[in-house]
Amino acid sequence: MNIYIFIILMFIYSILGFLMEVLVVLFCTKKLVNRGFLIGPYCPIYGIGALLATFLLKEYVDRPLGLFILSIFICAVVEYSTSFILEKIFNTRWWDYSQKKYNINGRICLENLIPFGIACVIVIYVLNPLFIKLINYIPVKGQLILSIIITFIILIDFIISFKIIWKFKKFARNVKKDNTEKVTKYVRKEILHTNKKLYTRVINAFPKFEITKIFKKNKKNKKEKRK
Repeated sequence: MNIYIFIILMFIYSILGFLMEVLVVLFCTKKLVNRGFLIGPYCPIYGIGALLATFLLKEYVDRPLGLFILSIFICAVVEYSTSFILEKIFNTRWWDYSQKKYNINGRICLENLIPFGIACVIVIYVLNPLFIKLINYIPVKGQLILSIIITFIILIDFIISFKIIWKFKKFARNVKKDNTEKVTKYVRKEILHTNKKLYTRVINAFPKFEITKIFKKNKKNKKEKRK
């Protein structure tokens, strides 16, 4: 496989991941929600996870059980690191599995990782051969053009979405409280009252998001007053 096939595959699995998220939320809440913090209908975390499993586990194709177990490990690393990085950048917890059994810091849980492991097995044994065969029908030049278009779309989307999510921190700075729950409610209220569709979409996509790092200055001021 060349780099163009990898990019196209990542895009396909990102879209499939997005559709899976939407269907799961629809089944659980009976609501149709545009999942993901990017504007477009794709979740790159799924594409990245699928490609990592494809690339790193090619030596385990003849060992299904090992493939399944290692797929769970790869998905755990991807999901945990994504949660950690997003929280450090935006001071925001986008998902939380603290209420579920066998979770690690609320970032990953066994209940979710097992289906991800199964999905990776399906990707490697079923979907990869199918999609690669279809993509190879496209001339290499066409693959190159398609890869450039996909990369451009995701890059622009990421820049715009990054700007939108960065606003969360701006909203949070205006709150004179250091209670996470109250601040989260305030941020939700402020974003929903901006009447900006894209901000509202992010809130609806992550109904359980929390502001996790709040007002160090306020805490410091309170300590100084007490002294």
